[in-house]
Amino acid sequence: MKEKIEKALDMIKPMLVADGGNVELIDVSDDGVVKLKLTGTCGCCPMSQMTLKMGVERIIKQEVPEVKEVIAI
Repeated sequence: MKEKIEKALDMIKPMLVADGGNVELIDVSDDGVVKLKLTGTCGCCPMSQMTLKMGVERIIKQEVPEVKEVIAI
């Protein structure tokens, strides 16, 4: 599952990098919870939680249906 998530993140990263940010996969639990770290400008942006839930989580769940939740650490 981790490889599928990395492929989904590769689809997302160019959009984040264009705004000066990025995302890094930290962990994937057995129950489908993905832990990510938002870096660069995404790490301190007040809209980062919306980006995470409405953008990153949506795309990851679309590409990897086994994922239940995406959280930032």
